[in-house]
Amino acid sequence: MRDPISKFFKTFSSAFWIANGLELFERMAFYAMLAVLAVFIDEKLGLQGEGGKISGWFVSAIYILPILAGVFIDKFGFRKTLFACFAIFTLGYFVIALSALSAGQPFTEALGVRNFLLLGLGVTAMGGALIKPCIVGTVARTSPEKSRNLGFSIYYTLVNIGGALGPLIGLHLRKKYGIEFVILFASGATLLLALLTLLFFKEPPDDGTEKKSFRKVFGDMVLVFGNFKFLLFLILFSGFWVMFYQIFFLLPFYVKNVLHYENFEVIESVDAYAIIFLTVPLAALARKMRPANAILLGFLFSSLAWVIISWQQLPLFTQCADRLGEFLVIIGWTPPLLFTVAGFTVVGLFVYAIGEAMQSPRFYEYVSTLAPPGQIGTFMGFAFLPIALGSFAAGYLADWLKERFVHGDQADPTMWFCIAAIGLLTTALLYLHSILTKHK
Repeated sequence: MRDPISKFFKTFSSAFWIANGLELFERMAFYAMLAVLAVFIDEKLGLQGEGGKISGWFVSAIYILPILAGVFIDKFGFRKTLFACFAIFTLGYFVIALSALSAGQPFTEALGVRNFLLLGLGVTAMGGALIKPCIVGTVARTSPEKSRNLGFSIYYTLVNIGGALGPLIGLHLRKKYGIEFVILFASGATLLLALLTLLFFKEPPDDGTEKKSFRKVFGDMVLVFGNFKFLLFLILFSGFWVMFYQIFFLLPFYVKNVLHYENFEVIESVDAYAIIFLTVPLAALARKMRPANAILLGFLFSSLAWVIISWQQLPLFTQCADRLGEFLVIIGWTPPLLFTVAGFTVVGLFVYAIGEAMQSPRFYEYVSTLAPPGQIGTFMGFAFLPIALGSFAAGYLADWLKERFVHGDQADPTMWFCIAAIGLLTTALLYLHSILTKHK
């Protein structure tokens, strides 16, 4: 057993494993914070009705700013930029946590709680904008050409492991110390990562790619945004992320206040855990499908997932769930509390993950077919824009749905149908886009 394992690890350089290790723990810190952010804003800071919107601004900024990050990497190198990223993260997370601590009261009184929070989130977003190009660029440069797909698969898996573990760590900290200490944990973790970067991270080899300047970046933007077919696809695809970010912006309030399940972070981590186990087998099953069809099928699953979540509140299904629970108790098996109070929600998120695992690997493949010949690299650099657009819209949608359909500990299942309708409409429009642009 030692030889195959040793051979596997030796396929990649130490720089590759160090970069991925840093990414694993950075994602752990980030998702621990994101899992509680909307609740922190609404309930801890008292900015009621703004948790989704402000969280959406934050995530959107993280995915918009990387357009400019490549310029800093080319000028200062990966190591210095990555260190700066973690240092900025440390400061940003600390300011966010400080907005809820007595030590931060002089600042919140001077600037206002909302403005001080936005300052912290803005600083943090700058750090988040730098890390993705640093880590992805390092993975690309340190992966042997024949093993590059494997390298990115390892990267994607570790990102999801971090996304799965982060909320559970946050849950423990929130219940034992308070919600603000989850964000302090993120600050301390990124401070440690900054030190580890200085000690162990080495500059990856230059791959000879063209250095970027601000003039080149803005020129690329004009080129990409001038391609209506490509831009329309990115806008339509943002519908997936409108649905996805309801897991963090809306679902915590529903789980905590309506289902009365206090450990809402457990629910938020279901998608990440499912993705870890589903991505490889579903990618294998869908490998012979055309990219457009895999994307459409993935959208369909992810849309229908919200219909399943709505069943949690429908009388017919709640009565059936109660009868099933009573039967299980009679036969001597008590189901876990999670499945008793949130069974359909868990199943729905698992179905959502099936859709995500089905379409995510094919997204970049499809994007490459939309790019003009010789410009694939330029166009691929803008493939994260749907996340920025989707998270921005998702925040506003989450606040509106919460205000319109959630009243105390009661929720109208219509809100889940609204999210499903967005997904199904997006699926139909993407299908029309593939037909009209003749892309498969």
